[in-house]
Amino acid sequence: MARTGLGAAVRRWRTSDIAPGVALLTATAVALVWANSPAASAYTALWDTTLGPAALGLRLDLRDWVTSGVMTVFFFVIGLEIKHELVEGSLARFRPAVVPVLAALGGAVVPALVYTAIAAGSPAAAGWGVPMATDPAFAVGVLALVARRAPHGVRVLLLALATVDDVFAVGVITVGYSQRLSWPWLAAALAGCGVVVLLRVTGVRWIWPYVLVGAGVWWCTLHSGVQATISGVALALLTPARPVAGRAVLRDLLRVLGPISAFVAVPVFALANAGVRFDPRAFEAAATSRVTWAVLAGLLLGKFLGVTGSVALATATGVGRLPAGVRRGHIAGLGLISGLGFTVALFVTDLSFPDDTLAGQAKLGILVASVVAAAAAAVVFGRSSPPEQQ
Repeated sequence: MARTGLGAAVRRWRTSDIAPGVALLTATAVALVWANSPAASAYTALWDTTLGPAALGLRLDLRDWVTSGVMTVFFFVIGLEIKHELVEGSLARFRPAVVPVLAALGGAVVPALVYTAIAAGSPAAAGWGVPMATDPAFAVGVLALVARRAPHGVRVLLLALATVDDVFAVGVITVGYSQRLSWPWLAAALAGCGVVVLLRVTGVRWIWPYVLVGAGVWWCTLHSGVQATISGVALALLTPARPVAGRAVLRDLLRVLGPISAFVAVPVFALANAGVRFDPRAFEAAATSRVTWAVLAGLLLGKFLGVTGSVALATATGVGRLPAGVRRGHIAGLGLISGLGFTVALFVTDLSFPDDTLAGQAKLGILVASVVAAAAAAVVFGRSSPPEQQ
């Protein structure tokens, strides 16, 4: 009985909103402690380890394997969630979708403009995409911790906002951070996507043909100059949203791969990329660094102004409507909590800055912004709860 009770408790925790955020936070803490411990050289040596078959163009260091390989699972799951929301979720109907779409648009464009205004004319300018996206796992986890009394509509709105945010992030990564394109490789990747469609049309139900073709699409995308993880989004969008032969393929994939993304892919990525060195020199350099201040301003000020301003515009004009029970204080909290751009922000940082110094200063800004955003959101959501519920 005790084991059964413990197992049920573990399952409830694992499927809660808090669990993915805790896994991500734990991995981040381990990375920070390790990178600032006497074993720091082992941390660097581990992620600089090179492995893979050179003949196939897959001789990458371990950090690149995580960024381009493991994170493909994360982006595949994002693609599945986007398709689900567009077909059956909160983005399937026009008026409920308007608010999160405009909020995400404002929450992407305004931070990029704020960042650019601060970093323009310096090497830091390349990181304009860093503050644009919201981390769904971290943001929803923090929301579950700091806003337990908030109406359910707040969570729905945040999930929709983060989903649309991810659409913009994928577009930014594809267009803004692709290297010089190799058209033959890109054509091969697109042909692979065509094969996936052909397999669907001909009624192939076995999973392995799709896995093999998907691996080929990823390999071709890696060599095409487009960020390899985008192949995950493309393949996810080709997944049937409606049941096939009585099987809900999209939901089954989300059920299986969602936990793998949340508890394996994202924490491993954080472990590989969040190991920022904390020493007096690093803090001194960051305090006067344009990239650090641009990231902070983009994630905290830009996100807040972009999200709250867009929601105010949508509701004032009557184009969109808020979910039931959601008030102005909740929107202010969402504007703050959307500054948790953690995973995608770190991802874009690696694409933006080959220079370790600039990358480290950007990551320090991301970490500080995440802490401030979470704390400020907790205060705002606490004040927005009705007095009788407090």
